[in-house]
Amino acid sequence: MGIRRQLCFLASLVLIHAGPILKPADKNKAIDYLRKFYNLEDVMGTTHFRPEEEIEPPSDKLKEMQKFFGLKVTGTLNKETLEVMKKPRCGVPDVAAYSTFEGKPKWQKNKLTYRIVNYTPDMSIPEVDESIKKALQVWANVTPLRFTRINKGTADIMISFATREPFNSIQCTTIQYL
Repeated sequence: MGIRRQLCFLASLVLIHAGPILKPADKNKAIDYLRKFYNLEDVMGTTHFRPEEEIEPPSDKLKEMQKFFGLKVTGTLNKETLEVMKKPRCGVPDVAAYSTFEGKPKWQKNKLTYRIVNYTPDMSIPEVDESIKKALQVWANVTPLRFTRINKGTADIMISFATREPFNSIQCTTIQYL
């Protein structure tokens, strides 16, 4: 009877601590996702790896992604994180890989002006005006910044709409990534 209890106890420990097992292919897809949307450097260097190899996605990039999506920040690839990675999404990275300005520039004042220089043909003028006003209000709600629109002259923020050649820009279409 004693051995039977011990076996039951050991079996229960295995069941209690067993979590969902992720396939190596899921881990590799997660690494590809983090490369595309979170500036993950090639963790394998220049060597090529086989899909069946066990490679763990870096915890710092997983934490960054989990925080961005409001998930529990664990730094490990879990079912919840993988589900978010599998959802259709825009092709634009969540984290910019570039900087327009050196250092960490900051406005030297809190009252800023903005001017809409031109409009997109994809929206009506009132839609553009209202969208920009709402977007700036989001910032005003959580920072000390205040925005005032001007119609001529040079503003602190000059807003214009332009097009690029399709090969030079990131396509922003809904895609199924994983």
